[in-house]
Order: sequence, then C-alpha cells, then structure tokens
Amino acid sequence: MGIKGLKQVIADRAPAALRTVEMAQLVGRTVAIDASTSLYQFLVAVRSEGQSLATSEGLTTSHLIGLLYRTVNMVENGLKPVYVFDGKPPTMKGGELDKRREKRDKAEASLKVAEEEGDDEEILKHTKRLAKVTPEINEQAKRLLGLMGIPVTVAPCEAEAQCAALAKSGKVWAAASQDMDTLLFGAPVLLRNLTTPAARKLPIEEIHLDEVLEGLGYTQDQLIDLGIVLGCDYCDSIRGVGPKSGYEHIRACVTIEEAIKLEKVAKGVPDAWPFAEARELFQNPDVDGQADAFTWGKPDVEGMVQFLVHEMEFSEQRVRSAAAKLEKATGKGQQVRIDSFFKVSTKRGQPDNAKGAAAAKRAKGGGNGSGRGRAKAGK
Repeated sequence: MGIKGLKQVIADRAPAALRTVEMAQLVGRTVAIDASTSLYQFLVAVRSEGQSLATSEGLTTSHLIGLLYRTVNMVENGLKPVYVFDGKPPTMKGGELDKRREKRDKAEASLKVAEEEGDDEEILKHTKRLAKVTPEINEQAKRLLGLMGIPVTVAPCEAEAQCAALAKSGKVWAAASQDMDTLLFGAPVLLRNLTTPAARKLPIEEIHLDEVLEGLGYTQDQLIDLGIVLGCDYCDSIRGVGPKSGYEHIRACVTIEEAIKLEKVAKGVPDAWPFAEARELFQNPDVDGQADAFTWGKPDVEGMVQFLVHEMEFSEQRVRSAAAKLEKATGKGQQVRIDSFFKVSTKRGQPDNAKGAAAAKRAKGGGNGSGRGRAKAGK
C-alpha cells in the first residue's frame, strides 16, 4: 500500500530531494528491486490495455513478458539489478491483508455483475483490481531471472525493508520500489517507476533520503511517525489528518505521543491504534544483514527458450533476440562511473572541489579539446 500522501509532502516541502532521471543516467548502478511491486505493475499494465496475456491453456504470462523486456532494458543501459522477493509478512500486516481480501471479494462480485451486463469498462476496472502476485507467479519470475543471469534473493519478511537494508549497507546503491515506505525503512536512495512498463511513459523518480529529512526539517524517527500518521500497512491513519496537517503536527510536536494529545488529533485516533508497534517495525525490521555479495552471469539462452517458448508459448525469435541483447550487454554494468574517481556532493551531484570538477569535465570529453497475447505472435 505504501504511505498515502507522503510523496506530496516531499514535493511541497523538500522538492530538491525529488528529481527525475533517464535510465541511461543510472549506468553502473547496482539496484535492489522490490519484485512484488514490479510484477504487480506488469500484471496491471496489461489489464489496463484490455489484454490478458496467457498460454493456450490459460496460464498468465504478462508478468514474464514485462519482467523479460524491462530487465533487458535495464541491463542494456548498464544497470545491475538484484530482485528481492517478499518472505513471510509481519503479523501486524494481517489486518491490511484482511482488508485487501475483502476488496478482492467485492471486486469479484462486481466483476460477475459487469460480465452479466456486458459492461466492458466495468469488466476492465474490476479485472485490474483482481490482479494478484501469487506464489506461482513469484516462482516463475525467479526461474526466468535465474536463466537470465540476474541475481535473486528472498527477504526474511518485507522485500522493501530488505531492499533498504541492502542500500544502507552499501551492497547496492539504491532501492527500487513503488512503495514510499521504503524511505521509512531507511533507504538512502529510492527509485520509483524503474520497472514501470515503458508504454506508461512514467519518468523514473530518484528520491534522496538525506535531502528529504533536510527539507522537511525532520529526523528519521519523525519521518517514520509521519508515515504512521498518514496510514501504512501496519495501522490505519488518523481520521481528519491529511498530508499537510500531519506534517505540521509532527514538525511541531516531534512525536506521535505528543501529537495525539492535541484535541483535534485525538478525536480521530482509531481504537487500539498500534502506532508504537508499527514504529518498531520500521526502526528494526526483520532483514538479512549478512546477505552475500551478488553475482551477475551470462544468460542461459537455451534454458530461456525452453521455458518461455516451449512452456509459455512466447515467440522464439523474440526470446532469442532478448537473450542476444543480454549477452551483448553483459559487462556493461561494470563500466566505471565518473563519480567513483572523486567526491560528489549529494545535494547537486557535482564534484565538491575544483579538481574534481576538472576531472569530470575531462572524463566527459570536455575541456582542453579532450576530447505476447494468447497467440505466440503476440509475444
């Protein structure tokens, strides 16, 4: 679910922390990707286009199509992706999961009515709402990524928390997820829309945690408290408190404990509101702090053909073409970034001294003249 309204708070109060980038600008970067949100995006994107890509036996394949082409695109641009899958959900998330099940039940009932009435618009809307990343989809994704030579890891609990931990420890440069709560878990850099299907044409957003905190005038604990006030996967929001007022309350009162002493805030606090437990989950998430180093290998072309063509009915020509692009791009992520040679200001992404600036200019060649569908053909 993420944190509703948090991005707007950042855009209003800490605009310097939020920027858009092209994928080519991320060459050489190692990124931990929240696999579940990525796979959900692929499933929803196809439903939004009124399609349901599947094999002749009805097996859904849209997640594999999206995963294949988007990952190839990343590798071609010099990125080194690591996909992180969810482990066991925390006990506190049970309430949120129950709500999601209730919404799915309602969507299924509404879909049945829409189908009986022949309402194509409503059919599409409710079909989209029923998109779900199942264990089978996860296993298929892991298999494909392994055949592509892309490293995969399973988090002990929440994938976005593990992504954040990998970034905090320096094992990757950034965490990629659609969920803004990745910042509450402490990811120093959050990338959004990295795995959004290209057809949606959404820009990649790069958010820097240190600049978020500076712009908001917050500590990390205050950012966590704001996220809880606005509503997260672990507890409901405070009724009557939105992004603007939530920001002001935490800024003035410092903590939730003090904020809920205000009469106008206290009246909207849900019964048995477990904010302290939610805070603890963000501050001390269940993550693997001893994760091994990641390795990227060459694609198993024949393995990809066997899985995607013979089992999932993809076009062999397209699969071999994607595999060839992977093979050609192998090693491109090893390209050394200019900013690895000298210090870089985290605020502006520019060298912090004249010597570094000159080096950057020379390295860039400047200065002193230095210069699918149900049928195979749809895949």
